Amino acid sequence: MNDINLTVVILTYNEAVNIKQALDNVVQWAQDVFVLDSGSNDGTLDIIKSYPEVQLFYRKFDNYAAQRNHAIQSLPYTTDWMLFLDADEYLMDPLKQEIKSTLAAGTEYDGFYLKRRFYFMGKWIKYGGYYPTWVLRLFKHKKANCEREINEHIHVDGKIGKLKADFVDHNHKGFTFWIDKHNKYSTFEANQFDKTHAGIANFWGNSTERKQWIRQNIWNRFMPPLIRPFLYFFYRYFIKLGFLDGKVGFIYHFMHGLVYRMMIDIKYVEQKYKRKS
Repeated sequence: MNDINLTVVILTYNEAVNIKQALDNVVQWAQDVFVLDSGSNDGTLDIIKSYPEVQLFYRKFDNYAAQRNHAIQSLPYTTDWMLFLDADEYLMDPLKQEIKSTLAAGTEYDGFYLKRRFYFMGKWIKYGGYYPTWVLRLFKHKKANCEREINEHIHVDGKIGKLKADFVDHNHKGFTFWIDKHNKYSTFEANQFDKTHAGIANFWGNSTERKQWIRQNIWNRFMPPLIRPFLYFFYRYFIKLGFLDGKVGFIYHFMHGLVYRMMIDIKYVEQKYKRKS
């Protein structure tokens, strides 16, 4: 058994194309590896079961925050620390060493932001505000909970630090999957549009809390639907230098910065018309 005081938790649903890379990356490194599945039927479970070191659990999916809260609160931890990874993510070697040495030395912090590199169609998306992206994934599970049903926010009751090295987000499922996924996400986002998240939104807080404050108090309140996706794409592609990501970058920034945001606004407007009628 590895001596690092850490459990890696991976959430899965039909991740056969990604899960082997994720497990190879953390098995024999973390003390424990848990996978919480929500009903995979594509061969994911067979791959997971081929790793005797991995403990497999099941929970029927209802929403993302509930799934993560179940993982935080209900799995049989023997470690103080946990690290959330998605099935399409893996740690770079410098980050693995940094996590191990930080936890071994002891720390005043109860959680850490990790720096994510995002890949799309095999290309690292560096511009448009995408790197560095800081994500709270490493924390003491007894002090944490998850908020917001989509684009979930981990809250840790304690002091939060940052580690220097990167982890990688690289999904191998392809563009059709990306379209289907963001079609579902846009429905969630449209449903969340008029809701406030007082516990998350804080202009003076961390980057996630600041973004939520801007979303609630500026974007949703003052930016007109159907126009703001164009403004956001212009900001991201030109002001934040997204054009430097090349052809693949244009596809990504156009689809995620304009088309996806437009889908959210159209669904929100559609909901308003339905309520009126």
